[in-house]
Amino acid sequence: MKYWLMKSEPDEVGIDHLAASPQAAFPWFGVRNYQARNFMRDQMQVGDLVLFYHSSCEEPGIAGIAKVSSTAYPDATQFDVTSKYYDPKSTQENPRWVHVDVQFVSKTTFLSLSKMKEDPLLSDMLVLKRGNRLSITPVSEIDWQYIAEKIGFSAGA
Repeated sequence: MKYWLMKSEPDEVGIDHLAASPQAAFPWFGVRNYQARNFMRDQMQVGDLVLFYHSSCEEPGIAGIAKVSSTAYPDATQFDVTSKYYDPKSTQENPRWVHVDVQFVSKTTFLSLSKMKEDPLLSDMLVLKRGNRLSITPVSEIDWQYIAEKIGFSAGA
C-alpha cells in the first residue's frame, strides 16, 4: 500500500462532500500536471490511503482520509469544450489526462498547513517544499504514521 496527499478546493469537493455520500466514488478530475498525472497513472492502486487536503481556502490543511477506489482512467473533462479543464490537444484515441476515483474513509482532527510547517518531523514532506504546487504528492510511510497519530486516525477506525 502507498500513501498520498491529494489537494482539493473545499468549495468544489471537500471532505464534507465525501462524508455526505460515504459509499460513493468521487472522480479526482481536472489534474493538469504531468507529474501528478503520472502518480495516478503509474503508481496509485486501489486501496491506497489519501490525506485529503483542503487547498485554496482560508485555512489550508488536512481535513480527513480517503482511499483510492479505482485505477486510473481517462478524465472526461479534457474532452468537454465547456469545462475549465478542456484540453484541445487530447483526443478520445489519445487522451492526455487521467484520474482515479476516491472514496470517503474518515473526517479527522484538522491539521493546518501552518502547523505542518512548524513541525520539524514533517520537513521532508513534498507538500511543504518551497515552490511545490503539485495537487498530488506521495507520502512516506513514516510521515503517514506520524500524521495519522496527530489527526486521530487509525486504520482500524
